[in-house]
Amino acid sequence: MHDNVVASPQLSGQGKQKIEWVKRNMPILQQIEVDFREQQYFQGTRVLVCIHLEAKTAYLAQLLAAGGAEVAVTGSNSHSTKDDVVAALVDEGLHVFARYGATPEEMHQFMNYALDLRPNMVVDDGGDLVELLHNERQQLLPEVWGACEETTTGVLRAKARAKAGLLEFPVISVNDARCKYLFDNFHGTGQSVLDGVIRTTNLVISGKTVVIIGFGWCGKGCAERAKGLGANVIVCEVDPIKAADALMHGLRVMPLNEAVLQADIILTVTGGKHVIRREHFERMKDGVILANAGHFKLEFDLEALQDFALEQKEMRENIRGFLMPNGRWLNLLGGGDLVNIACADGHPAEIMDTSFALQALSVKYVAQNHTVLDKSVHRVPEEIDKEVARLKLKGSGVFIDELLPEQKAYLENWED
Repeated sequence: MHDNVVASPQLSGQGKQKIEWVKRNMPILQQIEVDFREQQYFQGTRVLVCIHLEAKTAYLAQLLAAGGAEVAVTGSNSHSTKDDVVAALVDEGLHVFARYGATPEEMHQFMNYALDLRPNMVVDDGGDLVELLHNERQQLLPEVWGACEETTTGVLRAKARAKAGLLEFPVISVNDARCKYLFDNFHGTGQSVLDGVIRTTNLVISGKTVVIIGFGWCGKGCAERAKGLGANVIVCEVDPIKAADALMHGLRVMPLNEAVLQADIILTVTGGKHVIRREHFERMKDGVILANAGHFKLEFDLEALQDFALEQKEMRENIRGFLMPNGRWLNLLGGGDLVNIACADGHPAEIMDTSFALQALSVKYVAQNHTVLDKSVHRVPEEIDKEVARLKLKGSGVFIDELLPEQKAYLENWED
């Protein structure tokens, strides 16, 4: 293994404090940690984690190590990497390769350093490690038992590769689990994205027109929070069912070219490429706020924006202004990176508790079943999904009813 990449080893104590705080607010992982320490499910295995490298991710990595795994960690986005958390993980004996503000070339190098672990299992965020394994590190493929994918973007990439018959190991679609999209995508994205916009701009949401591009679970969460804060919400969609769903939620639905004329704030939440292009920049109001809540900054055609602008300047920390030929200023948050990560602290700990519980239990599932899983994209088993929900309720001190035997029989018996 390459030496650890750690920018600020002196910040280890500060990082440990952050990790301890999130641990106190992640009761599901606390319960799983007890089981992992006792059973040592990952003894003798190697696990690579590539997710936004901050305190919540650090706890997931520590949890896997507690279960017996040798763990390497790298970041999926340089602007979300916390150098103090990196230092803390290095002190814990993990292999860590990340630093805040790394260039794309350095990020690529760090991922390759982490892959030198020769992982049996990969916890991925956006599919970058899966792609690296297939495109550049094919010699490692025989040792990879499977991957667990966190995001819509990563799942789409894996499904496309599987459809072409080119996926060389099973991928568990954590993103499609009910405990992922109902909590992380909806509640987590909704709160953290609006938090990023508010903290960065220090502007009011109430009374503004907020355009949400994409009405999947993440888009729904953003629309719900914006509406709750008093915004006039417009939704733009390409899926007629999702568009009709937005309409039934009392939201305005219209084509993007019309919506950008009215927008005070534009949020892209699609996972797609170049959703906002030059023809849209030309039509926007003066002072519009542009923020990306999808996975990659490709949602904006940033090259077109830079070429079109007469002038650029920093309007405020994390806000880049672009002067258009028509005299209007467009304001891009966080350089087009994920606004909840680049401009805030990401999802709350309680939200990532459910998502990382799914990840941890899915890694366990791969470890125990990799010999029978085919090389395709698999849903998280229903029992794991329900177990995370049960642990969520237990950790919150909440108890629910159970069906009586005769009630179960009634539901299963067509004759009654």
